[in-house]
Amino acid sequence: MAGRAALASEQVGQFFVEGPRGRDRLEFTEYGAGEAWVVLVPPLLVPRRVHDHAARTLAASGLHVLVLDPLGHGGSDSPADPLAYSVTAFGRQVVALLDHVGASRAVVGGSSLGANVALEVAVRAPERVAGLLLDGPVLDNALAAQLAVLGPAMYAARFAPLPFRALRLASRPVPERLLPEWLRLARETLDQRPATVAAVIHGVLFGPIAPSAEDRAAITARALVVSRPRDPFHPVGDAEMLARELAAAELERALVPLEWRRRPERIDLVVTRFVRECSRGSLRGRRTRSS
Repeated sequence: MAGRAALASEQVGQFFVEGPRGRDRLEFTEYGAGEAWVVLVPPLLVPRRVHDHAARTLAASGLHVLVLDPLGHGGSDSPADPLAYSVTAFGRQVVALLDHVGASRAVVGGSSLGANVALEVAVRAPERVAGLLLDGPVLDNALAAQLAVLGPAMYAARFAPLPFRALRLASRPVPERLLPEWLRLARETLDQRPATVAAVIHGVLFGPIAPSAEDRAAITARALVVSRPRDPFHPVGDAEMLARELAAAELERALVPLEWRRRPERIDLVVTRFVRECSRGSLRGRRTRSS
């Protein structure tokens, strides 16, 4: 794992959104203090820690990065109500985060389902998107593999929750400082209530998992699509299809599975160049936080 980049600042923040059950609290981490904004969204059920390295790298290059825990993820509220969760709702939460920090536009990106959320933002609020960073999008070719894992996980979390509770308990005794980064991420991912896991999967699977092909074709923002070789949950075919559909997309093919996680240096350079190009001339106005 690459070492941490030096940062101007790094802090945790929170804000509130209105949901079907009232106000929900969302948590995010803010990196750097640059003039141009970036928002990163994690994969389904994975906490925002997964984007720490990418966020620190981008912030060290002068960008202002926000990494969001959508509802039901990481440090954010986690209601056990499937109606609270959908890719559409996660997209609205990204826009609410931009409103909260006073950012008019940002490069919006994510990995896996987080990439789908970024697409949702580009469809629903195109004026807020300076560019799209789409790592391993989940589209038609991924559905069979995703359903094969998420369907049984939802069933088990709802009707046989004891293994989930056992995993939560087993993941807690070792102090975090003694664990390598990937184990800390795994422990935080496992430390979720079964009812929340079931509700998040239910809400996402029974709603649109991504904007339609017609809506995707109407997106005009520049996009960098990162494909993942030999990954049945994020097939290369989905990334290639999306790169063809989008009006201003470039495709970056990872050389090995999980290259951006295991050997991030090359992809870091590609991503940083792309985000800086998108952000050039799209500087934020005066920053004002909402109450």
